Amino acid sequence: MNRCVRHAAAFCFLLLLALLANATRVQLVEAGGHAANPANRRADIALYARPRGDILAGTRTVTGSRSTSGQLRYIRTYADGPLYAPVTGFASQTYGATLLEGTENGLLDGTSPALHEQPLWREITRARQRGGDVHTTIDPAAQQAAYDGLAGRRGAVAALDPATGRILALVSSPSYDPGLLSGAGPSVTAAWKRLNADPEQPMLDRAIRQTYPPGSTFKVVTAAAALAGGEVTDLRAPTDSPDPYRLPGTDVALTNEGPGCRDASVYDAFRYSCNTVFAKLGADLGAQDVVAQAELFGFNDNELRVPPSVAKSNVDTTMSPDQVALSSIGQYDTTATPLQMAMVAAAVGDGGRLMAPYLVDRVTNHAGTTVSETRPHTLHQAVGTRTAAALQQLMEAVVNDGTGTNAAIPGAVVGGKTGTAQHGLANAGTPYAWFLSYAKPPGSGRAAVAVAVVVEDADAVRADISGGGNAAPIARAVMEAVLKEPAAGVSSPAGS
Repeated sequence: MNRCVRHAAAFCFLLLLALLANATRVQLVEAGGHAANPANRRADIALYARPRGDILAGTRTVTGSRSTSGQLRYIRTYADGPLYAPVTGFASQTYGATLLEGTENGLLDGTSPALHEQPLWREITRARQRGGDVHTTIDPAAQQAAYDGLAGRRGAVAALDPATGRILALVSSPSYDPGLLSGAGPSVTAAWKRLNADPEQPMLDRAIRQTYPPGSTFKVVTAAAALAGGEVTDLRAPTDSPDPYRLPGTDVALTNEGPGCRDASVYDAFRYSCNTVFAKLGADLGAQDVVAQAELFGFNDNELRVPPSVAKSNVDTTMSPDQVALSSIGQYDTTATPLQMAMVAAAVGDGGRLMAPYLVDRVTNHAGTTVSETRPHTLHQAVGTRTAAALQQLMEAVVNDGTGTNAAIPGAVVGGKTGTAQHGLANAGTPYAWFLSYAKPPGSGRAAVAVAVVVEDADAVRADISGGGNAAPIARAVMEAVLKEPAAGVSSPAGS
């Protein structure tokens, strides 16, 4: 071989090495940057080139994928979209993803490392793993009962299994069809604008993202603080409470909706929801005790995830005595999500233990193998067992012969608390109707379900709006749906 040929061969070899080095740099070192570049459509094309994993409620898939002729081939579909929208959220090629579609996105679209049986080989080949399926904790019968009960009225329902924290129902009304936002193009843009401009806010998840003044349902928290702190030792003893009650340090007189509240016992004051008794109790306890008890039930928690984030339920940590009095009856700046109030009912129904709520039971890969599973755990010991037993007496009295008789279920033990929350300038807005409750199956000492219902636009004249009249029947229907399940009341003990 002559010298020129050798030089040419060496030069070609160097060019080949440079080409290989550059390919390595582009495909390995800079791959992440190229993939993240908004101008790179290949990632999106690959993402939508195969069906997305599904979200399930019970054994039923409530999502799907539909093939199209577009460059982004598969778009998301929804079965009973408005019914499950507060659970699934939407997955849009234009507007991204929300709720479970967002928090579980990597599992659903196949990009999560948890799904990869051979992660190194996938990294080399860039092959896309098929999406996994997200199995929710939702009880379809309870979800349907809550949705039917609200019947399009503004409001929300949250239901829990007190023993584990599993979310059994999560409904927000009015709702929307997430499928309207799935693809791309003028129709999707028009639907997005229409839904966002709707004054009814159908895309707002009222069950976990909206807070309301809890009204008299917060009296469960106040009663817990009074019992735990020794302010109340006998539920039947008179409380030396005036009617009307002058808020401390003010000339404002607090009154009640009905008679019989002067010096009423805590038992009677809870049954008939006497504002004066619980406002005085709260003021006597002081801000520190009321706030501490509320936080044990989950208030003021900025980090609650189910896994979608939950709006913080608020109790002010610095209040004057008159503000504490108002907060103790669920007014002033006290606000709560429906999920938060369901957590209060669940803790009472489970003997004082508050389990962390969760919405995802497990995730399976395309072969049906479980790749992750939620383990129930205790969030707080909200109250001791003796205090919980006393609170159960109070809540069960509400349903047996108090303001919540509409929640009674033959054969079951039901505890509840009504609430009618004032809001708006000078409390001029139509009150919110609240009801929180739990139900024990026949022969069981533990609650199998806890529910909170809020109805924003109760269809009644202002004076007739009440949690017992408007919200309690919805809670009863949800509890009945859960109690009819064969496994109701036989949940295995949860780990802590």
